[in-house]
Amino acid sequence: METNIIKTFRAADSGLGKVLGHLEEDVMEVLWDKGEVTGKEVLNLLNVKDKKIAYTTVLTVLERLSKKKLVKKEKVNGSYHFSPSHSKMEFSEMVSKEVLKGILDMGGGYASANFVDVLAESDPDELEKLSKLIKAKKRELETK
Repeated sequence: METNIIKTFRAADSGLGKVLGHLEEDVMEVLWDKGEVTGKEVLNLLNVKDKKIAYTTVLTVLERLSKKKLVKKEKVNGSYHFSPSHSKMEFSEMVSKEVLKGILDMGGGYASANFVDVLAESDPDELEKLSKLIKAKKRELETK
């Protein structure tokens, strides 16, 4: 999988809006939901959601996402069709790994301790899962 897809991380935003622009996120949601679509289909689906977006704006966003290698662009019967390069789950996995690597680069020990503290406060069940994952990874590394 590709790395370094994140240029900006906006901690205050929610969901994938932390790493994608809001319109980019909306366009990606359409692609993840529908698969392969034309720019016109994306426009129509976005405009149904009480938004009035220009066709040229949608095409610009699709081109930008294509340059970021998040969207595949293919000419079919004279018109361009767009599809996601990765599933939403694959994209989320790539983003989370990249963000975590960036955080660990700032200071691994502090970041790890803070991660455990935040996880314990927000989701103790996930903390238990993490503990099991760590034990399994340690066993895996010992057998190598």
